[in-house]
Amino acid sequence: MIEAVIFDMDGLLIDSEPFWRTAEKEVFGNLGIDVTEEEATVTSRMTTREVTEYWYRRKPWEKKTLEEVEDAVIQRVGELIDHGGVIMPGVIGLLQRFKQSGCKIGLATNSPDCLIPKVLRKLAIEHYFDVTISSDFVARGKPSPDIYIKAAFELATIPSNCIVFEDSKSGVRAAVAAGMSVVVVNRQVDFNEAGFEIADVKIRTLNDFGDDHIVLLNNNKTGFEIRPTD
Repeated sequence: MIEAVIFDMDGLLIDSEPFWRTAEKEVFGNLGIDVTEEEATVTSRMTTREVTEYWYRRKPWEKKTLEEVEDAVIQRVGELIDHGGVIMPGVIGLLQRFKQSGCKIGLATNSPDCLIPKVLRKLAIEHYFDVTISSDFVARGKPSPDIYIKAAFELATIPSNCIVFEDSKSGVRAAVAAGMSVVVVNRQVDFNEAGFEIADVKIRTLNDFGDDHIVLLNNNKTGFEIRPTD
């Protein structure tokens, strides 16, 4: 039965992915590394540590540790969130719907733990979440299922009783590998691309999540029901 709903963060709740690209271009650029758009796309689903290690392997730098460089990227992203973070369409309405239905609500992100409260405060949605999990606290970030398995444990439910909202192939893979139902939300991608076909529901924005999707997910999960709107 459905007991919990878990949300990704970057690109799903907040339009923060441009911030990561800006921060990485600035920080790594200061180290003599030209971060192209193509390479930024490759690293966009990595953890901050994985991105730092990726660039260090390609073009090692001196004088700064990996930790210092990683921290500089995170600090810059935090500044950009504070000054320009914008909530994605449909977030508030969907959180309210699930909260009113009695679902536990979690957040699971590859972003550093220190950015989670910053984002939730900026969007004024921290009170909706029962649990927040960062890849800082698991052995492997997405597409490994570790973070979703941990989220289910923290929410005191089993993975098969969870629905995940994700915006990327790596996130979808992680949630499916954890044994959860998945709704993929992305305004820009072609859902016919390999990697998205394993999601249970595909929508363009959270505003598009409606009663028909609730019926579909309830048919897949018997027991607790997410109530359609009146």
